[in-house]
Amino acid sequence: MIKSPLKDLTLEEFLALTESDTIYELVDGEAIPKFQNDEMSPKFSHSSITGALFLLLSAWAQGKGRVVIEWAIKLTRDSQDWVPVPDLTYVSYNRLAADWFADEACPLTLPRL
Repeated sequence: MIKSPLKDLTLEEFLALTESDTIYELVDGEAIPKFQNDEMSPKFSHSSITGALFLLLSAWAQGKGRVVIEWAIKLTRDSQDWVPVPDLTYVSYNRLAADWFADEACPLTLPRL
């Protein structure tokens, strides 16, 4: 049986996937497109609100932390790796140093969900 390239993935395999125009989240070992069809794609209101929140939170976060759009976060849920890609993320400099700039998924260890 040939393994599907987007199913039965380990966290390491998922994070090593080639970047593309499609944003994937890791759910139960499967790379799932965040937006599976045109109906799920962000519309004007969603994008406008996300942009406005980004600007407000970024201003508030000056010297406190970073605000990032569409940043993958490594979590564990029900003993399985899970990598959601939130629309907007805030991370305090207390949790992730201000001088951290690696191009990778959020490296924080978060509580198990």
